[in-house]
Amino acid sequence: METLGNLTSAELVFVLLSAFLVGASKAGIKGIGLLIVPMMAGVFGAKPSTGIVLPMLILADIMAVIYYRKSVNWQYIRKLIPWALAGVVAGVVTGDLINEETFKWLLGGIIIAMLILLIYNDYRKSEKIPDNRTFAAVMGLAGGFTTMVGNAAGPVFSIYLLSMKLPKREFIGTGAWFFFVINLSKVPFHIFAWETINFKTLATDIVLLPLIVIGMFTGIRLVNLFPEKVYRYFVIFMTLAAAIVMLVS
Repeated sequence: METLGNLTSAELVFVLLSAFLVGASKAGIKGIGLLIVPMMAGVFGAKPSTGIVLPMLILADIMAVIYYRKSVNWQYIRKLIPWALAGVVAGVVTGDLINEETFKWLLGGIIIAMLILLIYNDYRKSEKIPDNRTFAAVMGLAGGFTTMVGNAAGPVFSIYLLSMKLPKREFIGTGAWFFFVINLSKVPFHIFAWETINFKTLATDIVLLPLIVIGMFTGIRLVNLFPEKVYRYFVIFMTLAAAIVMLVS
């Protein structure tokens, strides 16, 4: 695996930008997290990059759960966690069988279809929340699978919480705790099954930590500027934009 010292100037910019975006995304600037996946995969390779990105995400998760610790709805986390863990295991077992092109179109198609349904529901001004076990199971499985295979479950979970119509801070805090638990559960698989996390990758993550911190504080300041309704549509727009970028990249 390439080290930071061996990267070209362009590659180094992509890595530093990815670290900044990890922090900003976990602070609540949703949608941009999908941009990290192709940038890091382009520098380090699809599978090896997941072992670098995962510890970066966990570091940002820790900061997010501390900052948003009073804004958590545990009801939705408890519903999703068992299904998400099942999705993680499915990703471990089948991850090598799915090529990047298939995964990209599968994830992008799912995200865009769900967003269309979400926007349609908002357009109808429906107050009905799809808060049932089947919906939670489907979203949990999809989120667990996509986070294991490509660290790309942010949009899936964002759509779920948008459907629950949570307030801004509760939306961010609940997501932070959910991903903190799920990302920690993935670590043993990356170390012992895929062997994508080692001392070299962890050293890279430590070097990138200051950019993650800067991204986190920048994201927090930006999120605080958004009114509740504007933030909701910002997340929808950014999630759709990121899905489209992923499909055409």
